Amino acid sequence: MVRRTFVFGAAVLLAANLFNRILGFVYQYLIMAHVGAEAYGLFAQVFPIYIMALVITTAGIPPAVAKMVSEEVSLGNYRQARAIFRLTLGILCISGALVSVLLYLFAVRMVGRIIADPRVIPVLIMCTPAVLVVSISSAFRGYFQGLQNMVPTAVSQTLEQIVRVCFGFMAALYFLPRGIAFAAMGLAFGMLAGEAVGLIAIGLQYRRHRLPRHVDRDAKLTPRRHILARIWNLAAPITAGRLLSTGLSALDAIIVPGRLQAAGFTARHATALFGQLGGAGFTLLSFPSVFTIALATSLVPAIAEAAATRSFHTMRSSIAEAIRITIMFGIPCLVTMFYFAESLTAFFNSVNIAPVLRILAIAGIFSYLQQTTTGILQGLGKAHLPVAHSLVAAGFRLPLLYWLTGHPAWGLMGTAWAFNIGFFIGAVLNIVAIKRHTGMQIDWRRFVAKPCAAAMGMLFTFMMLAPSRGGHLINYIDEMAVGAAVYLIILLLNRGITMGDIRRVIGHQNA
Repeated sequence: MVRRTFVFGAAVLLAANLFNRILGFVYQYLIMAHVGAEAYGLFAQVFPIYIMALVITTAGIPPAVAKMVSEEVSLGNYRQARAIFRLTLGILCISGALVSVLLYLFAVRMVGRIIADPRVIPVLIMCTPAVLVVSISSAFRGYFQGLQNMVPTAVSQTLEQIVRVCFGFMAALYFLPRGIAFAAMGLAFGMLAGEAVGLIAIGLQYRRHRLPRHVDRDAKLTPRRHILARIWNLAAPITAGRLLSTGLSALDAIIVPGRLQAAGFTARHATALFGQLGGAGFTLLSFPSVFTIALATSLVPAIAEAAATRSFHTMRSSIAEAIRITIMFGIPCLVTMFYFAESLTAFFNSVNIAPVLRILAIAGIFSYLQQTTTGILQGLGKAHLPVAHSLVAAGFRLPLLYWLTGHPAWGLMGTAWAFNIGFFIGAVLNIVAIKRHTGMQIDWRRFVAKPCAAAMGMLFTFMMLAPSRGGHLINYIDEMAVGAAVYLIILLLNRGITMGDIRRVIGHQNA
């Protein structure tokens, strides 16, 4: 029998996310080159508040629904799966509308108490309708994720990004003569327009991909109160984790600019540096997350289905494969970031961030592993563990962030080291928990040694072909492509990649 694999689902999302990330790179370049880092810095200060509103609204429901729908569909309970989705959609419509109104009413009061710069008020107000739009979209995305059908999500995200880039840049450029705050508001408008188009796209696809109604028409449904209780039990730890993550991001947006001022920078310079850190440094570091996020999204229903059917060998195999692929994909990206840091950051008109990017690249693999392993633990029904591990990591990261960023000799380089330590602690704790709960074994030779050997060959290729690390990014595209080819060839030769891996990416495996 031939069936789809979770790797195929991840590959579909990867294709969409890769296209979207490339568009995002273009967007970041246009903003940094034509609008300025200060406008992006204002938007970046508001963004954590917007994300926190989304977390409160969705309450971790979409991943919980994906897990529940996947379990019901794997057992043939289509009517129950439809009931779960309809209940979820109603909850998210109500919570999204409520939080949108509250955010709008309290926007002015929040500024001054949470963020000192009053210029963010129009930006925050522009973000409020997007909370409702994204909440409704997330219900559909959780439903399709549970069906392990990633195409509708991929299509809606791609359309959303295209609209966001076009409308965001044009609006920011149009409002720029009126001031930096209005330009930042234009960025928020682009985000709102993109989310609206994404909702329309995924809503239309839902009408084409509904579950069959004639199969189990007379099946008995679980009472709604029991469904709500199950959703709450699954969603509560995810909500706590996301609230923690967005809360920490909000603290970063407060701590970093404030401590840069303590290190001797002016308020406007500190805001611009923070905008460069997010707009260039973390944008580049997060590039491989186009795959790790896709992988984590596909893992939740796949692992839930394996657990529901008691296919424990398949579950352990999928978990190990996901960790291996994360390492195999992340390492060459980080080697490229480290070696071409000046050219990459110059593309975003932020060449001063190059040393910071190099530091982030040293431990960036742990950031990717943290994302993948969080998805694994959620699929195992252990969503509370990543929350606890993030708290432990934050206990080390935040004091270091405060101290190192405010030290004149460290500044943003100290910020990067603080983040690296947090990535390392979170990822290691997640992996230890997965091994403890599943008995999964890690083949260190295949997981780590073979990709690292291929990465060394890639780095040697860069040193031979591109000895100068400066210059424009376009000048090194050929060298990057050759380095990637060398990495892939070495992996094929040392059997870090096999034909079985390629068949799983295509989407088929023999059952």
